[in-house]
Amino acid sequence: MDEMIRQIAILFPEFEKYFSAGFIVFFRLMGFIRFAPVFNRKEINTTVKLALVIILTIMITPLVNPGMPPKGVSPMLLWVLNFAVGAIIGYIAQLIILAIESGGDMINTQMGLSSAMVMDPSTNSQTSILSRMITLMGICIFIQLGGLYWLFNALIRSFEIFPVYAVHIPLEKIINLDYLVKMTSNVLYMGLQIASPVLLATLGQDIILGVISKTAPQVNVFQLSFLFKPVFGAAIMIWILPMLIGVISDFFLSFSSIY
Repeated sequence: MDEMIRQIAILFPEFEKYFSAGFIVFFRLMGFIRFAPVFNRKEINTTVKLALVIILTIMITPLVNPGMPPKGVSPMLLWVLNFAVGAIIGYIAQLIILAIESGGDMINTQMGLSSAMVMDPSTNSQTSILSRMITLMGICIFIQLGGLYWLFNALIRSFEIFPVYAVHIPLEKIINLDYLVKMTSNVLYMGLQIASPVLLATLGQDIILGVISKTAPQVNVFQLSFLFKPVFGAAIMIWILPMLIGVISDFFLSFSSIY
């Protein structure tokens, strides 16, 4: 195999340059696809992801204008570093989706639906029904707003910040730590913002049922809460859904600058 590659390199002088760079670009794309929202979901077949990575590698490699591979640098080191850079870009984008998912978890718990769990094939774990529904809605909004374009734009720019043959990751350029802290803190903030209408409505319902429990002790308030909370919470969700779409859209647009 090595001899065949050397013979091809003699016939086509540019082959060695693009072949070496293509492998490195391939590993960066693998890290990106593994963690980036939309692409990291296991509903997408692994074969489809691999085919997409190969196609993108063929398209991106000539754009990065690679030079000749440096001497004395381990290819394994370059592959690992580029995989890590791609994973960092994808994970930062995934933090935005996690903020939406946290809001669904809060609503699900407050409505008393914690026992209604389903298997999420994208994470191989149990997840709440409302959390999954709101997450899928958030992903659809993300795609509709051009989120995939933002992701690929960030990926292309990463080759300017961290070239294919670099051996030192400039974290201060790839990651703004202040901005990263803001994003991670917004997971809780955005979750509360999404869940606040249902939280306040169910809190008011609990206060009313508490008053009934004191004035009429013979009424089984505990059983009534199990009956009213899911119905009342679902009605509030239907009422706030148009506003919820607007809130999620504004949240995504406020972070579009990180790409």
